[in-house]
Amino acid sequence: MSEAKIYDDLLSKKAKLAVIGLGYVGLPIALEFARKISVIGFDINNRRIQMMRAGLDPSKEVDAADFKDRDIVFTDDLEVLREARFFIVAVPTPVDKYNVPDLKPLVGASNTVGKVLKKGDYVVYESTTYPGCTEEDCLPLLEKHSDLKLAQGDFSLGYSPERINPGDKKHTLRTVVKVVSGNTDLSLNEIAKTYELVVDAGVHRAPSIKVAEASKIIENTQRDLNIALMNELSLIFDRMSINTYDVIEAAGTKWNFLKFQPGLVGGHCIGIDPYYLTYKAAALGYESKVIASSRYINDDMARYVARKIITHVLRISNDPKVLIMGVTFKENVSDIRNSRIVDTVKELLAFNIHVDVEDPYAVEEEVHEEYGLHLSRKNSGDYDAVIITVPHVQYKDLDDAYFTSITRDGAIIADLKGTYKNKIAKRKYWSL
Repeated sequence: MSEAKIYDDLLSKKAKLAVIGLGYVGLPIALEFARKISVIGFDINNRRIQMMRAGLDPSKEVDAADFKDRDIVFTDDLEVLREARFFIVAVPTPVDKYNVPDLKPLVGASNTVGKVLKKGDYVVYESTTYPGCTEEDCLPLLEKHSDLKLAQGDFSLGYSPERINPGDKKHTLRTVVKVVSGNTDLSLNEIAKTYELVVDAGVHRAPSIKVAEASKIIENTQRDLNIALMNELSLIFDRMSINTYDVIEAAGTKWNFLKFQPGLVGGHCIGIDPYYLTYKAAALGYESKVIASSRYINDDMARYVARKIITHVLRISNDPKVLIMGVTFKENVSDIRNSRIVDTVKELLAFNIHVDVEDPYAVEEEVHEEYGLHLSRKNSGDYDAVIITVPHVQYKDLDDAYFTSITRDGAIIADLKGTYKNKIAKRKYWSL
């Protein structure tokens, strides 16, 4: 059977597009497509489905207004999913506690799509993974459950890496160039035209699915490397009693200096994606050196912060108390996945140090379920250290008087992002 075209049928609403996985990546994609074509939003979590039917984003990224006037059906029903002809898989791709890629969500989604896949359908993966995963790990599952063969032209396969940045209202699906790929020239053309419906910035047509997969994985690996360099410089400059942010500001006056900053590297992208690449490299007989070193440096920064705080508070108090301000992985989002400050908290607790954690964005139930921590509703006012992890908008206007009011004499203010540089006078100030 020859390949089928799909774009015209989607545009005329003779065919439907489905998005599998409605988290930070999938829901914005589904809603954007639903402006132009008929969409099925599929997720295995019924509680989330009910919220989205009510116009609520469980991830708190999409406004209620963005649900209105959209041609979309939210479901966890396989029979409804069967109505689609173009499938976009946008499930998470985490790592396990040993930093080994966890493909269970991707495998589950591939099994699901395979069960409803029909001749002439299209399947495009957006989940970040290592080069080769789409064709070597996902494709066999699609073929197994559908009894269809890609090589015979029964269906089409593509990969288009997601570039969603939580909390970023400037760099959105519409404004960022979309990389697309397909298993044939025809499928690539149909996939590209489909994405051009919702991406104003246009698309880049990668020459192969593997190239598209690799392009995504190195985007975040490159950032991880640069942040690791800044973190290592921070370790060095701390021994020299030099403020790293002062150094960056001075160096940044040169036109070709890249102003990366030190910090804790968490979240579902930068702190995860490099492990997918090193895992695949190891499987091919190559042990990564630079990437692995960067991962070691960045993963250890949370413990480094803990050691600095422990050394200080045990010297000034017999019953030290520490306040953590911010448990989400970045500012102004509710996403707590792979939050590295939790490693700092664990180190502090291991020394029997009392720790309070607050965050205006994080959901208390999620924090407890994921990390076993309770969010504090009220500051005690007698802390020996305060660690500000992310510059949430609610923290921006806090001043020296505020931090003095919630700490004891001799306390340290650990400002990991340099938000309060040159603003703290009555307490010891430290930043990465």
